[in-house]
Amino acid sequence: MKIRTRTLLALLPALTVVCPALAQTGNYPNKVIRWVIPFVAGGGTDVVARPIALAMGEMMGQPIVYDNRGGGNGMIAGEIVAKAAPDGYTLLVGSPSVITTNQSLYAKMPFDPIRDFSPITKFANVPNLLGAHPSLPARTVQELLEYAKANPGKVNWASSGIGSGGHLGIELFQSRAGVKVVHVAYKGAGPALVGLIGGDVHLLLAGPGVFMQHVKAGRVRALAIGSLQRIPILPEVPTLDESGFPGMQSGSWYGLVAPTGTPGAIIRFIHAATVKVLNLPETAARLAADGAIASGNAPEQFAKDIRNEAAMWARVIKQAGIKVD
Repeated sequence: MKIRTRTLLALLPALTVVCPALAQTGNYPNKVIRWVIPFVAGGGTDVVARPIALAMGEMMGQPIVYDNRGGGNGMIAGEIVAKAAPDGYTLLVGSPSVITTNQSLYAKMPFDPIRDFSPITKFANVPNLLGAHPSLPARTVQELLEYAKANPGKVNWASSGIGSGGHLGIELFQSRAGVKVVHVAYKGAGPALVGLIGGDVHLLLAGPGVFMQHVKAGRVRALAIGSLQRIPILPEVPTLDESGFPGMQSGSWYGLVAPTGTPGAIIRFIHAATVKVLNLPETAARLAADGAIASGNAPEQFAKDIRNEAAMWARVIKQAGIKVD
């Protein structure tokens, strides 16, 4: 059975519930839907969101145009959607940078992520993997702490840039652990990985997909995963929570938000369609293969999570004195 037939049948119960409310806002969707992506093509956002967009377009009977607008750490794309008509036809594929951290990193922004967006749902969480160069004499997070305390200023920890998710993860770790490491900022996860493999740095926090082939080849040692549960592709790797940091998470996520003022019926309709796609076996398998954990949380829960995360990172960023020009 083709995916379109199967997914349409799967969505029928949800459509039955939502459609009466949609009658008050028009027959949505009746034209092409545009998803604006805050990064250039080919990145982690595309890996997670592009197949979901394709399946949802088939499911809803209207194509979803995938519009990559990289630049400004997500602010170019964010401004486009924040100023778009709130009719459900221009949506933002959001991530922590554009939704929860930029407002604490930059002195000025062209929009307010909390005020100007209505959260729809989170597609997936992508936990960071803490990878170490094999020369580091630590095979667990606790051994890393002992080594860092015994060798202050000698542990070099890479990130993909100032204010990146990996950098913020370093600052959170230092705050929770009471240790100090040397932050080495690279221009992207790729160069940071080269630095790690080459032994120029000891540690790197990044998505599992960045590391997998190197972990299998023994060029990188996996110390911990930044989720509350272990992930299928690395079942032997403990979580930070298990490693002495209760409740600590580090990673990224991808989700969908609309301009504030978008009718609630449309928000609920898109949420229902997203959940159906996320529940398809092929979607779950594909996400798991990339180390991602499917979500599909309700709009209200997504909004709460965004507020809580923004407040947490604001504290971390202020304490660390991080600013981006």
